[in-house]
Amino acid sequence: MNSLNLAGRVAVVTGGARGIGYAAAERFLRSGAAVALWDIDAERLDRAASALSAHGPVSSTVVELTDEASVAAATAAAVERHGRIDILVNNAGITGGNGRLWELSPDVWRRVVDVNLTGPYLTCRAIVPHMLANGYGRIVNVASIAGKEGNPNASHYSASKAGLIGLTKSLGKELAEAGILVNCITPAAARTEIFEQMSEEHIAFMLAKIPMKRFLAVEEAAAMIGWLSSEDCAFSTGAVFDISGGRAVY
Repeated sequence: MNSLNLAGRVAVVTGGARGIGYAAAERFLRSGAAVALWDIDAERLDRAASALSAHGPVSSTVVELTDEASVAAATAAAVERHGRIDILVNNAGITGGNGRLWELSPDVWRRVVDVNLTGPYLTCRAIVPHMLANGYGRIVNVASIAGKEGNPNASHYSASKAGLIGLTKSLGKELAEAGILVNCITPAAARTEIFEQMSEEHIAFMLAKIPMKRFLAVEEAAAMIGWLSSEDCAFSTGAVFDISGGRAVY
């Protein structure tokens, strides 16, 4: 593992109880940062915080990211516990299963868009003012290669991640002179528990599209998130960083 200097920094990681979020939190802790883990799964969150605490200071908060009051309360708790927020990783997301657009129920469509796009809007809305007050911040949004290309039988997921890319570009421009950088990554699929929401046919489709012929390792995503969250990343904002094993064509 290459070293990063995040000493004294405080990171909020959504969906931090598992997968890419957990790997990013561990990377931050090993690099000297404190971490506030946010997740909807209370039991899994407790286990994650307990395990990660061996590497550094960790707090955990159960958050419903689509609820403005829940996000505001979690933000206040993180600032009270850690004193500041320097880094935000919007990692939490759901797939909503697979199906052709006309077969997806409106409730499923809305829930995917709410979690994957409205959630990051609400977290940024709550946390950016704290970053502005400190004159420093790094925001990393975990989008998807599906947001670039559009996966069949996943229009709700693809649309939500395309929206997150657009949010990244807009917010990056709005904060470009404030010392706060906003970027996103567009990973190909990583074999995490999110696969449980997908059909085997869709998993096979995603693997077949990756020229490296393997899925992303969460540690690889965490390494890119770590750099984007560091002071070494100083002149990139509103940008989209590919991590798709050669799948992306732009």
